[in-house]
Amino acid sequence: MQRLKIQHLIATGIYTALYFILMALCLLVLRFTIPGFHNLLLPGVTALFTGLIYLILIAKVQRFGAISIMGSVIGLLFLMTGHFPLAFLPNIVAAILADFIQFKTNLPIKVRTMLSYTVFSYGLVGPLLPLWFMRQAYIDALLARGKDQKYIHFVFEHVTQQMFIVSLLAIFIGSIVGILFAFHLYQKHFATRFGQIYE
Repeated sequence: MQRLKIQHLIATGIYTALYFILMALCLLVLRFTIPGFHNLLLPGVTALFTGLIYLILIAKVQRFGAISIMGSVIGLLFLMTGHFPLAFLPNIVAAILADFIQFKTNLPIKVRTMLSYTVFSYGLVGPLLPLWFMRQAYIDALLARGKDQKYIHFVFEHVTQQMFIVSLLAIFIGSIVGILFAFHLYQKHFATRFGQIYE
């Protein structure tokens, strides 16, 4: 198995930073356009706009490990930015699974890339899962950080079973549409530079 070299780690770091910046921009736009729903829909919207970064990463670093590193770093950034302590685990698990699909399976390249990107995108539910499945622990964590009841009510106002389904569907739709659009952009602007043909 080919190992990651220094240049691969540097490239992975660069594209991870770009991914995180795009995610932050998506959050900023959502916060101003649909306050209250912004966190719940962030994973789906992020998946819609980060497909090209994912494609360039796997084209430049054609080795198992790059996707795992990117997902793990994003998960750790969630942890460092004050999210619930277990929020980073889904990112790591989804990233490793996506890495395996992308580099360890024999599916047609376009199919496995679509599948791996969709799986990778589901890692972004990490910060959301405690809202539904560890509600009291999440509330206790917010109180420990000095948040008041008004803020807690704002956080949980739209946390319903229906919204959970909507959030998961948004990730699926966002990742599929996002990666298809990314395929088009990649073929048009990056295929001759980085290789990897998605036809």
